[in-house]
Amino acid sequence: MEKKELNIQGGEFLVKETDAEEIFIPEEFDEEQQMIGETCQDFLETEVFPNLDRIDNKEEGVMESVLKNAGELGLLGISIPEEYEGFGQSFLTSMLAAEVLGAGYSFSVAYSAHTGIGTLPIVYYGNEEQKQKYLPKLATGEYTAAFALTEPGAGSDANAGKTKAVPSEDGKHYILNGQKMWITNGGFADIQVVFAKVENDRILSAFIVEKDTEGVVINPEEPKMGIKGSSTVQIFYNDVKVPAENMLGKRGEGFRIALNILHMGRIKLGGNVIGAAKLAVSNSVNYANERKQFGKLISEFGTIKHKLGEQAVKTFATESAVYRISKNIDEAIEKYTAEGAEYGKASMDGFIQYEAEDAMMKVFSSESLDYIVDESVQIMGGMGFSSEMPADRAYRDSRINRIFEGTNEINRLWNTDTIFKRGRKGKIDVFGKAEEVINDLDNLLGQEFQSKGYFEDKAFFVQNFKKVALILLQAAKDKFDRKLGMEQEISCFLSDIITHAYVAESVMLRVKKLESNGLKQDDMLKLYKDMLDVYMHEASSVIQKNALDALYSIEEENLSDKYKKAIMKFTDLPAFNIKEARRRIADKIIEENKYCF
Repeated sequence: MEKKELNIQGGEFLVKETDAEEIFIPEEFDEEQQMIGETCQDFLETEVFPNLDRIDNKEEGVMESVLKNAGELGLLGISIPEEYEGFGQSFLTSMLAAEVLGAGYSFSVAYSAHTGIGTLPIVYYGNEEQKQKYLPKLATGEYTAAFALTEPGAGSDANAGKTKAVPSEDGKHYILNGQKMWITNGGFADIQVVFAKVENDRILSAFIVEKDTEGVVINPEEPKMGIKGSSTVQIFYNDVKVPAENMLGKRGEGFRIALNILHMGRIKLGGNVIGAAKLAVSNSVNYANERKQFGKLISEFGTIKHKLGEQAVKTFATESAVYRISKNIDEAIEKYTAEGAEYGKASMDGFIQYEAEDAMMKVFSSESLDYIVDESVQIMGGMGFSSEMPADRAYRDSRINRIFEGTNEINRLWNTDTIFKRGRKGKIDVFGKAEEVINDLDNLLGQEFQSKGYFEDKAFFVQNFKKVALILLQAAKDKFDRKLGMEQEISCFLSDIITHAYVAESVMLRVKKLESNGLKQDDMLKLYKDMLDVYMHEASSVIQKNALDALYSIEEENLSDKYKKAIMKFTDLPAFNIKEARRRIADKIIEENKYCF
């Protein structure tokens, strides 16, 4: 069977230019996808928002009831194949649902845990009997699901878990003993995907455990800083007899299952964040358009416009990058399926292909949301600090996102390590391209910038950002080679450079596609270009700082003056009035009284 090439492989954006026509932008969602998004929004308005206090107070049965109602509408089965009572929609469509429902505070956490890390291990790794038994009930909401990986001594180091599974003498069961903690949906989930080591295995295996099995002990709900309505518990397994046929995948495959599911969870979190961000921006401007000080609405003040503009730019940038990579994942899944891979394997290989981008989006989106909700509190001032205002719930709920699905520190390290290893193995030509840039530095440093047009200039600056990343990846390789993993601070500097280069390119390609396809009127296109200008300005400063930090850390004694000059040149952008650009963005939000991009 002839293999179809991907437009771009994971991490390859660093060494390969992408055409705007090759990417997906959210303005291109078709009518059916938009209807699914509208259904999700209607569900929030009718089922979730009226019950937020009851959910956060953990009123018995409320969260389960809302989840089951979501199942009746088909919202729990979007990613489940049709033969198991699901909708069998594309990954891109599931991301749209994740975005819209991401505005649902604690409900979005329960929803994501059920439909993502709780259900998809069975979709992707279950055998036919397991799928037939569990997936229809998970799709309709008759069953709810949880993912039980973390233990008191095994968080980021997931394979350090101590939970044991010992085969029974007759071979019909595994006897499970151990403890899990921070289990989302654990207080009510009917099905738990539990990770344990069989006998003396070094690597985890995975099991489907039913809540009512004798020996499963669920602790009381954990008190938490935020996402208070989300069920979070410790679960103890005391001589639990798990049927042998409930092993998920093969013996010793559990660690790989966990990692691969987390890759999916990371990009899904990026989708959730978009919905939460848009709601926070809208809540911010709603208040700013009502609150008066010094005889004027506070939305008329420059400092408030600054905040609203920054909130919008970070939301737009996150959305641009998240949907770009989501489409790449869909294309990879289609490619692997066409080549004969079973749906589950094709899907997992799609997430793995873009594991670096998954990690980048998890970090960028969660930190963008933290900024947005923090400024929402600040815009509302003293009222923002009141628990009566929506900023309170949004602020507290946001904080977990930098810990969920692997901490942001772990994901930064994963991003750099993945690209570094793929470069060393020749899967992407990172170090070949880096050598070209370094060999041509004298020439590049001697060139003066000459404008060739708006998007041509932006593409040029993006390529310069990438050159910074390539130079420093090569410098790190020369200094540390395989020991770069021990230099965590430098790996994090590199990750932030790579991430901002990727997001800058994503925003540029989106705005370019909007213009070339005539998807926006000229007055709106000017505002989209303002957002691109503002974000490029931010990206250049972030990249410059991290690049200098990395260079000084790599070349502490023999600082390369040429590399420093290159960093400064490649992060230097033409001057423009950023204040006015940001104000124009804010003025549009103020006029519409909501996030409107």
